[in-house]
Amino acid sequence: MLYNYQRRDTHEVKVGCIGIGGSNRVVIQSMANTDTNAVEDSAEQAIRIAEAGGELVRFTTQGVREALSLGEIRELIRKKGYSFPVSADVHFNPKAAFEAAYTADKVRINPGNFVDAARTFRKLEFTDEEYASEIGKIEETLVPFLRLCKENGTAVRLGVNHGSLSDRIMSRYGDTPAGMVESVMEFLDVCNKVDFRDVVISVKASNTSVMVETVRLLVKRMAENGMTYPLHLGVTEAGDAEDGRIKSAVGIGALLAEGIGDTIRVSLSEPPENEIPVAITLRDHIASREGHPHIQEPSNVLPGASRDRLRKVKGFEDRIVSMHADSPDDIFFLADASMPVKNPEFSGPLVIKSRHINAPAEIMSYIDRFVAAGYTNPIVVSLEYDDKDIDVLRVKAGADFGFLLLNGYASGIEVVDSNFDDAVLADLELGILQATRLRMSKTEYIACPSCGRTLFDLQKTLKEVKEATREMKGLKIGVMGCIVNGPGEMADADYGYVGAGPGRVSIYRGKDLIKKNIPAEEALPALIDLIRSDRPDMVIPERR
Repeated sequence: MLYNYQRRDTHEVKVGCIGIGGSNRVVIQSMANTDTNAVEDSAEQAIRIAEAGGELVRFTTQGVREALSLGEIRELIRKKGYSFPVSADVHFNPKAAFEAAYTADKVRINPGNFVDAARTFRKLEFTDEEYASEIGKIEETLVPFLRLCKENGTAVRLGVNHGSLSDRIMSRYGDTPAGMVESVMEFLDVCNKVDFRDVVISVKASNTSVMVETVRLLVKRMAENGMTYPLHLGVTEAGDAEDGRIKSAVGIGALLAEGIGDTIRVSLSEPPENEIPVAITLRDHIASREGHPHIQEPSNVLPGASRDRLRKVKGFEDRIVSMHADSPDDIFFLADASMPVKNPEFSGPLVIKSRHINAPAEIMSYIDRFVAAGYTNPIVVSLEYDDKDIDVLRVKAGADFGFLLLNGYASGIEVVDSNFDDAVLADLELGILQATRLRMSKTEYIACPSCGRTLFDLQKTLKEVKEATREMKGLKIGVMGCIVNGPGEMADADYGYVGAGPGRVSIYRGKDLIKKNIPAEEALPALIDLIRSDRPDMVIPERR
């Protein structure tokens, strides 16, 4: 529901002592970054996450040994007086998933690598008969797993990542939202066949636009098939600090504002307990709109019809305006989104404001009515806040403008908050535009949050990479802990730094492997040297 907030109808999935979907509020979760076999450390970190407000904790489960350790972690957590559920995160190894069905409250499997071979980025050709045969193999492995989960009361998450689609799916659908959705639907068809409904679904990407488009497409496909499975939302490899918070808020918030999403994880390259306050702020900001005063729904107008119909602000035809960063000298006229649309009698830009609790949706309604009336003036959306915590402002503004910008609205944006100076607000506006990929004003980092598979200090490494490359405006650089999503999830990155083993790193140019398994201490100089050789005209500061 774009104009009037209403959550999507889903059925409830029980995960241990909590429910996901149905009438339950959006569940907040995170993922541990400890070695799962370090039982005491893992339990302690999970408890820190829970005490911060997390309601479910996931652990990497590479093999049967880790699945058994997860059972010990859960038992230790219970002995310490905590009841929150734990989830196993399985890639490549069905045996680990089968064991985790006994030891976890929920098991995440990845349709991209649960049955299909590991992704090789090679084009494979399948006849229709061969393709159908490969799908048949899914049922052979998945059905016994689902039966075991049903016997043990274990829920399942089907978690597709943009970076880990199988070669089979890639060969037929490409690296597209349609391919991600098809990867899920193949598994859901099997779940339906055996009447296994305790399934939560996620389709994630590091690109917020791709993530939002994919989730919407999945919701449409499920509705067409009468499916009401709850959804887990997240932006993979969002990074850290303000960029990670803004990017997560933009992607997750845009969907929550449409009533989509039953559980969320904000993936930050920081200690996992840091994710929880961000997720809670995001959830509560959107949930505050429940039962809001009705917003006029334009007649004979499709939501989003304004995309590409609005002119750009004069002098800024090549980009969307950040009012604080660009300081355009045009004459702006003020419009109230709660009022009827009138002939502006001028061609200059409008600044639209709203005092509605669901201000972004009321502004969206106004813009659709404005364009339907035949007007094409540039429109700047201005949203006002009163938050003294900059991280809270980043999350709220990211979610609100993500909803508008990823639906194609606005020629410019303005964040208003008297608690912060213009420089801070300019950085925030540019950060939001970068997170939507509508305007690149600095280096983009695609960085995973790390987990038990990561074999180097990712948080420290990301900081070092950012320090060495922060002046490389417009470049996209991936910093990935391992190969599970690494080369794929950073597919649109210009360069990549990917963990390859204990103390070893591989360096990529796009999807191409340039240096394999080099010592970690040589990796950052190798990355910088590669960029220097590729881009001799780029000014790259010398490392200290």
